[in-house]
Amino acid sequence: MTRASAPKSRQPNGASSIFQGKDGRWHGYVTVGTKDNGKPDRRHVSRRTRPEVTKLVRELERQRNKGTVPKAGQSWTLGSWLTHWVEDIAAAHVSENTIDGYRVAVNHHLIPGLGAHRLEKLEPDHLERFYKKMQDSGSAAGTAHQVHRTVRTALNEAVRRAHLSANLAAIAKAPRLEGEEVEPYTVEEVQRLLAEAGKHRNTARWVIALALGLRQGEVLGMQWDDADFELGVIRVRRGRLRPRYKHGCGDRCGRKPGFCPQKINTRRETKNAKSRAGQRPIGAPDELLQLLRQHKEEQARERARARDLWTEKGYVFTSPTGEPLNPNTDYHKWKELLRAAGVRDARLHDARHTASTVLLILGVPDAVVDAIMGWEPGKSARMRRRYQHLTSRVLKDTAAKVGGLLWGTDQTPKSAASEAGQSPVPAELVVHVARLGGRRVPFLHREHADEVVARWSEDWPDHTAEVEEWDRWRWEQQDPDGASAIRDRVPERAVVFHARALFLPGGDRAATGLPEQWSVPAWDFETDRYTDRASAWRTARRPGSGQEVEAQVRGTDKAAVEAAFAEACAQAVDRARHPGKYGDTDEW
Repeated sequence: MTRASAPKSRQPNGASSIFQGKDGRWHGYVTVGTKDNGKPDRRHVSRRTRPEVTKLVRELERQRNKGTVPKAGQSWTLGSWLTHWVEDIAAAHVSENTIDGYRVAVNHHLIPGLGAHRLEKLEPDHLERFYKKMQDSGSAAGTAHQVHRTVRTALNEAVRRAHLSANLAAIAKAPRLEGEEVEPYTVEEVQRLLAEAGKHRNTARWVIALALGLRQGEVLGMQWDDADFELGVIRVRRGRLRPRYKHGCGDRCGRKPGFCPQKINTRRETKNAKSRAGQRPIGAPDELLQLLRQHKEEQARERARARDLWTEKGYVFTSPTGEPLNPNTDYHKWKELLRAAGVRDARLHDARHTASTVLLILGVPDAVVDAIMGWEPGKSARMRRRYQHLTSRVLKDTAAKVGGLLWGTDQTPKSAASEAGQSPVPAELVVHVARLGGRRVPFLHREHADEVVARWSEDWPDHTAEVEEWDRWRWEQQDPDGASAIRDRVPERAVVFHARALFLPGGDRAATGLPEQWSVPAWDFETDRYTDRASAWRTARRPGSGQEVEAQVRGTDKAAVEAAFAEACAQAVDRARHPGKYGDTDEW
């Protein structure tokens, strides 16, 4: 008699299960978590064969263990998620200008181009092909890059809320942006602009942009309470927002909201600076303060002329009826100013680049530059690289024109040194580079470079040895030998000591007429390729001199140099007497 088989044991609660149903298909169930109502979130998969279902079940278990299972509920398309994100999530947490940029990227580009994709089915290739299609259709690389940043931010939120397991936009390659070099205005161009601005309303508005580098919104959002004439300070507290209009006619005019005769502004006029760095006091030159006083008097006359039409809101720069200036109108006034002054065309924001570059040339410390420009400490170095430029000799001359830099009050003729052909670059901006053969060593002081070149020329008469004058920016940014990469680890020292002697064949000391020991005072920009050790010595057979042997020592410790000199001389004597022992080489 056969024994009946025992019934199979039941899987424990929460365990995955795989079985074949009455429909002939294989089914799998995996518990991946808990639903919002507290019940188990048990996912179902079905395939024709057991191996297919087993593979899907194991993948769900792997995602469950890693915490990357997509959230149960609504099945999002990219378009529906972007709409939900931009209107219901982002709009409540970002500034008005930021949400405007998001809406343009979402509604005008992403949804028409990619909105039908299922969110979990979106691939990096889809995005990359879309960016290329945008650019092929005439969109700028910057526009495509803005779209990429928007979709990446939106999908980051989808991942954070468990609607996606990974952000595919972070994998996709962003469109390449070509760095556009901004050329700041020269002093002469700035003075021509200011001379022309004096013929129009709101003259001080352009002076502030070119002299202090305030952003457009910061200038247009200034109120008279922000100007302290006694302390000579302008306080930046808020920024002007671009208006956003809706129809006041019930959409009967047939125009866009901004051109509706009864348009209504739905946006506040200003917003507070969003960071502590943005809220800052700035010292104003006396010339600018005087212009502001004159502007205040002129505004009082306009207020009297406007009478009941004037709306007093306290703004420094206003329309003829007291309303804050529209940023779009302000932009077109800038373009008109450029044409009237006969100055090359540029963005309004390039005035900020000009002001930042002036601060660099005048030697203003970085911490002060950051405070004036409103840059946060963690980003200030990157922003200085972006905004500060040295592009022409005229800009470098401004360090000698502090008083008349922008208003032309300093008309001092060229100095006798300049007329004599000497470098017009201020001394604090010059690095004296000793070119020793194929090597370059920079010095702050000319006499130190001259001394090293003179010594080196005597020892190596067949090699080039001369002093070149480089401006500091060239040394730090354009040195072909890559010295800029090591300038941050230059050793600090007060004196570099040298000792040398020359020995004839047989070991006798040669009389060279040069001092046995000499020293060079410290310099600021010498690199560690010259010396960074207490002492270092060598002996070498001088090329083209028969069997003469030179002993040379250099270092930062005088006692160590003297001790090493005795050792170097002993070896030089032995080398002069026994040349075969050391080999016929000129290597160190």
